[in-house]
Amino acid sequence: MKKLVKFIFKLLLILIIGFVGVFFGKGYWNYLQLTETKSVDEVVNEVRTSPYYVDYDDISPNLIRATIAIEDRRFYDHGGFDYIGLVRAAISQFDEDLLTSGGSTITQQLAKNLYGMFESSWDRKSTEFFVARYLEKHYSKNEIITLYVNVINYGNNYTGIYEASMGYLDTLPEDLTVAQASLLAGIPQSPSHYELVNHFSQAKQKQYAVLKAMAECGYISESDIATYYNASV
Repeated sequence: MKKLVKFIFKLLLILIIGFVGVFFGKGYWNYLQLTETKSVDEVVNEVRTSPYYVDYDDISPNLIRATIAIEDRRFYDHGGFDYIGLVRAAISQFDEDLLTSGGSTITQQLAKNLYGMFESSWDRKSTEFFVARYLEKHYSKNEIITLYVNVINYGNNYTGIYEASMGYLDTLPEDLTVAQASLLAGIPQSPSHYELVNHFSQAKQKQYAVLKAMAECGYISESDIATYYNASV
């Protein structure tokens, strides 16, 4: 019986190692092909030279904090990748629901948006890993969060924080209050459900979740949640 258990354990271990090897191997091959056409640095430069790009110093700290609180609380601590999400992606070969349920770091989401890798597949997830790793090695955290808020979808055909801030609120990104920032920061998680023109009530519900997350991160106090939630935007 013990020999059978050992045999099954070794077999499973070999299968897992083999699958992980294929998973990363295919991802790296896809990454090489992707970046041969256009390098990460070239794509980043295109973003930075776009008409409505906003530099880090011209973005309200309120938006940076709200975004990190709701999207990726460990942003300044991790190496850019959610390994639990990677395991979900691998298992999704057998259960696709797990792939769509996995969270992503801000760096992963930036990688996905830079190259338009929006399909839910293990190929995309493994390729995303190598793009995210490159970003973390060659760009600072402040550069990554800045790029992220400049490329992310804020709904209502607004891409990037300048279009969203001016389009929804007629406010420059550097002038966003906590109330305004918390309202905008929740939109990217589901732009079609939280965009402010047609789904303001849903956006307000999401804003409360953002404010609660900000309080949990220590960016605001619990007692201030109601004040910011009820503030005019």
